[in-house]
Amino acid sequence: MLKVHFVAGTRAGRVVWLLEELGLEYEVNSMPFTKDGLKSSEHRARHSLGRVPVLEDGDISLYESGAIIDYILERHINGGLKPSVDADEFPLYLQWFHYCEGMVMPPMNQIVVQKFLLPPERRDPNALRQAENLLTKSLAPVNEALKGKDYLIGDFSAADIMLGHACFMANRNGCVTDEMLNIKAYIKNIESRPAFVKAINMQ
Repeated sequence: MLKVHFVAGTRAGRVVWLLEELGLEYEVNSMPFTKDGLKSSEHRARHSLGRVPVLEDGDISLYESGAIIDYILERHINGGLKPSVDADEFPLYLQWFHYCEGMVMPPMNQIVVQKFLLPPERRDPNALRQAENLLTKSLAPVNEALKGKDYLIGDFSAADIMLGHACFMANRNGCVTDEMLNIKAYIKNIESRPAFVKAINMQ
């Protein structure tokens, strides 16, 4: 059975969301977001930097949420969540699948560090403001692409699991402006999916 090493409020939620959408059986090792949890020798044996998610599939152990999602789709079940290579939607699928980690998550990571991880005396308001501005700029093309669409390539896909999760987290951190009406509507679509609700509320 697939096993997900998981911390609430992290990219590990993407993997659980996918597994729920596909109806695959899995188990979860839920860990606290603490040094004792993530930096333990047991977890460092899975991921030398002590990060999540990590997926175990028999003798295979894999990390990086995007790699895990692609692995599950290719090795287990596609479920229509990844278009075929000759489909018209395939190039856009790839673009938005990778846009998440390439453009949206770097400033998001900095925001999380400045708002939550650093002690107050080490926080830099200028660094936070710059990261928030960069995140808003990075979301602008997403907002434009969603015009007239429920999901990024039309139908729901694994690109939405990657980038939709990031948009939800950005909105929760107050970084989706009121003018980004398409992303606001997109987040509501995502929040209506039972698989997402289960993943985002998992502790």
